[in-house]
Amino acid sequence: MRAVVVSEYGVLPEVREVPEPSVDAGSVVLRVEATGLCRSDWHGWMGHDSDIVLPHVPGHELAGTIAAVGSGVSGWAVGDRVTTPFICACGACAQCLAGDQQVCPNQLQPGFNYWGSFAEYVAVPYAEVNLVRLPDDMDFATAAGLGCRFATSFRAVHQVGQVVAGERVVVFGCGGVGLSAVMIASSLGAEVIAIDTNPDALALAREYGAAHTIQAPPTAPAAESHAGSRAAGTVEQIGALGGAHVTIDALGSDDVVQQALQALRPRGRHVQVGLLPSGVNLDVSRLIGQELQWLGSHGMPAHAYPDMLAQVANGNLNPQQLITRTITLDETPAALAALSTTSPTGVTVINP
Repeated sequence: MRAVVVSEYGVLPEVREVPEPSVDAGSVVLRVEATGLCRSDWHGWMGHDSDIVLPHVPGHELAGTIAAVGSGVSGWAVGDRVTTPFICACGACAQCLAGDQQVCPNQLQPGFNYWGSFAEYVAVPYAEVNLVRLPDDMDFATAAGLGCRFATSFRAVHQVGQVVAGERVVVFGCGGVGLSAVMIASSLGAEVIAIDTNPDALALAREYGAAHTIQAPPTAPAAESHAGSRAAGTVEQIGALGGAHVTIDALGSDDVVQQALQALRPRGRHVQVGLLPSGVNLDVSRLIGQELQWLGSHGMPAHAYPDMLAQVANGNLNPQQLITRTITLDETPAALAALSTTSPTGVTVINP
């Protein structure tokens, strides 16, 4: 099969022929019909993920048709249209038995600790626990984004952040995760404030329900001498709107975390979704004194998909609107490398 292969961290990958994945007991192999290009893929390519062993095939949000079914897998057949969470949980540990597959200690993740979906075929382990059947009227491009960005945001807003109507929610970073969070929080009746450096991303945030947008200052070296005052300006603008009941870091930045905590009202909740490979410095005194909550959110298990899919089916949520670009497998290496300097507006989907 053809796949995008990373041979060195930070060096442009290449598209080449590699062996197709084997269909092991308990697993299925999918023909990849669509897969998303995500900033987490960039983190992996840069070497920020210790689970990756080179050479490696990235890609973790995907949808496709079952091409082969391993022994011991029941209820699924060749040709079934499916997606899967990016966390493939074992289904047998204490966390899985409690319904918390997103924190399974035995989890496998396509594109990280095994070869992923920037390819024509990909394996899905523990298939009975992790496969999600797609509605007949849902296209593969829309479904691909559900496995990571949209499902992650759905759980972060609904289940972890516990956002309710009338609350003020500030979303930092309007990439795929952030725009999804804007759409989902708005659908719940929250007053959403979207923050990004890119005016085009903010325009999309307004389309998806943001009541207010704030253009953040650039983080380039030329702006460093004024970074503190400009960040303070962002927090002041949020304060002028009444402060935040909930803040969401959908980017992954120490600077964003500090702004998010400063923007929270007393007893507010901060939800951390963006990865922080360089760590973070928390103002613990503020956390204690204001009784703030710091909450981590990591994906969403397959059994929680029906609620999200129902809201897509009834038109309350429209993840297909987030897709702004479709590319081929051959265009993927350059698009992945470009994330080092740019953040494309909306969601990019690859058609292998």
